[in-house]
Amino acid sequence: MSKPQKKYLVTGGAGYVGSVVAQHLLEAGHAVTVLDDLSTGFREGVPAGAEFIEGRIQDAAKWLDPSYDGVLHFAAYSQVGESVVDPEKYWVNNVGGSVALLAAMRDAGVRTLVFSSTAATYGEPVTTPITESDATAPTNPYGATKLAVDHMITGEAAAHGLAAVSLRYFNVAGAYGSCGERHSPESHLIPLVLQVALGQRESISVYGDDYPTPDGTCVRDYIHVADLAEAHLLALDAATEGEHLICNLGNGNGFSVREVIETVREVTGHPVPETAAPRRAGDPAVLVASAATARERLGWTPSRADLTGIVSDAWTFARREELTTP
Repeated sequence: MSKPQKKYLVTGGAGYVGSVVAQHLLEAGHAVTVLDDLSTGFREGVPAGAEFIEGRIQDAAKWLDPSYDGVLHFAAYSQVGESVVDPEKYWVNNVGGSVALLAAMRDAGVRTLVFSSTAATYGEPVTTPITESDATAPTNPYGATKLAVDHMITGEAAAHGLAAVSLRYFNVAGAYGSCGERHSPESHLIPLVLQVALGQRESISVYGDDYPTPDGTCVRDYIHVADLAEAHLLALDAATEGEHLICNLGNGNGFSVREVIETVREVTGHPVPETAAPRRAGDPAVLVASAATARERLGWTPSRADLTGIVSDAWTFARREELTTP
């Protein structure tokens, strides 16, 4: 058996994105340790071949040692609505946990970090598509905690030579093998529409149909989770000592709520009833990323930008979950 190329710690690797990235690292020949407290992740989501540690990122110093070549950090609470009603939970975990992780990395001499950031750091967009130089003005505590960690990483890179890349995702969707989207409660559009197709939900709510978009519904930039995972591996290679690189990840074009619903109907062959609902406060009409920096600095180009393919992969996973869930 060949020696692993490198060894990585994946925090939050039992969650949706973290598990897919961990699987990609294994497929690339790396050794992977997943650290997750399973508060929102799933033990069965940890890919076969990865070492698993059930624990908190606040305690990362117990396990992080100089044998690791880097850390990929996904461990965070990520529900926008919950962050509004329980902000202290997000500051303690997302920011406090990241402080502890950065200290553990410093003490262990592990100097490469890829951080799972978010488009929520930008808040209400002033221009579209959004670039990394646009103003950051998060409108909820979740986005604020992610932005705070980005600021921390910038300081760590400047003061201590950390090689760091933050990847700001837009709307992640799809599935990769046995790894797919499972949230409780679910708040993302594609899995919610698929629940209607499966008969688990009576209808899908359309929050506003009078936006200044082609069909009146909000437009969002959807990125396949496998494309996202590939960007993380490229980010490890691009990380440069003393630099904190920030890259948006998106397809550069968007799909409307109605386009997503219609695509689910076509892919599943099931009816998807809609329910008209008022606009939600703070919902921008269009959220689309410019991924030019990721193309230039990481050499990343998404290859699964087709909405039908994204929905098809998510549908395959959703049906598998329905058959295996008691």
